[in-house]
Amino acid sequence: MKWLERVPVIPLAIVALVLALAPFQPEPHLWEKLKMLVAGNLVSVVDIFDLLFHASPLLLLLFKLAFVLKQR
Repeated sequence: MKWLERVPVIPLAIVALVLALAPFQPEPHLWEKLKMLVAGNLVSVVDIFDLLFHASPLLLLLFKLAFVLKQR
């Protein structure tokens, strides 16, 4: 977990926010893919990759924040 200590929070938060909301119009990909996942329509490899691509910085940010809070 040493690598997680070296990840800066502010740039990670910016990247996570931008990728979570991109593209801004008509609907963010992350929201679209999560709706597809809940509906059971997330079957294409490209869609699964797109979900992982847009969600990974957000998940990393959550892990980082949990790690920082645990250290306190």
